[in-house]
Amino acid sequence: MKQAVIELTSLFKSFDQQTVLCDLNWRIESGSVIGLLGRNGAGKSTLLECTLGLRDIDRGSNLLFGESAQKLSQASQENIGYVPQQSDLFEWFTAQQMLDYFKSFYPRWSQSKVDGLMSRWDIPGNRLISKLSVGQKQRLSIIRALAHEPALLILDEPVASLDPSGRRDFLRELINDVIDRETTVIFSTHILSDLERIAMEVAFLNEGRIKLQEPLDNLLENTVRIIGDTVNLPQFSRELSRKKINEQQSSLLVQLNPDELKLAQQSALTLDAVGLEDLFIELTA
Repeated sequence: MKQAVIELTSLFKSFDQQTVLCDLNWRIESGSVIGLLGRNGAGKSTLLECTLGLRDIDRGSNLLFGESAQKLSQASQENIGYVPQQSDLFEWFTAQQMLDYFKSFYPRWSQSKVDGLMSRWDIPGNRLISKLSVGQKQRLSIIRALAHEPALLILDEPVASLDPSGRRDFLRELINDVIDRETTVIFSTHILSDLERIAMEVAFLNEGRIKLQEPLDNLLENTVRIIGDTVNLPQFSRELSRKKINEQQSSLLVQLNPDELKLAQQSALTLDAVGLEDLFIELTA
């Protein structure tokens, strides 16, 4: 088993007596590239902020690189890159001034990477950040997170403000550089087609817990929807959901092992393939 970069244990977080994260457990191994999925308001941003120690937790533990997220060493802090959902850039600086400021904190800062991305993404270094477009600000936030070549990169809806061309450029950068260096990446997004291009695993956040985490390829290859008579539907070892369609019929979302698949195919059951969108709807309802 690989070393855990992130290890959350029995984590609870509430706001105004409303529970957002409830007895959540999550272990992320080194080199993982994980797409985090959940409905709006499910707590994805809260989860990522608690993971990084940016929000206090009510109970439980949150470890990064084996250290408490609230008491990270300087070396661990230098190994983290983060792109928040809401811009936290210094808008009274120019883009270049802000990057120069952050450069002073990171010994591994790659100026050549910064220069290349600033040029390719057409961001004027001498313009005040407050005068940049929303898309340019998001690109600048991404550059800041990538510049010091972190071992852990957490991205909270990083491409929400980018047009299709900008998203493609960002994903290419992520694939060609970050993933090739075996950086651990957590990528929260609602754009499922982007996630399918880069994620090795997907994690579904629902009702305050990680409901399921699986390698994406395995999940899509082995998961089917089965429709049949409610009374006579068999039990399967890995049922993800079971819902009644009407008084007579029910729908199952199941992961089948080879023996179960063979048995199901020989029966009168209806088996339908499912995609990531189907899984998202079923598992985050």
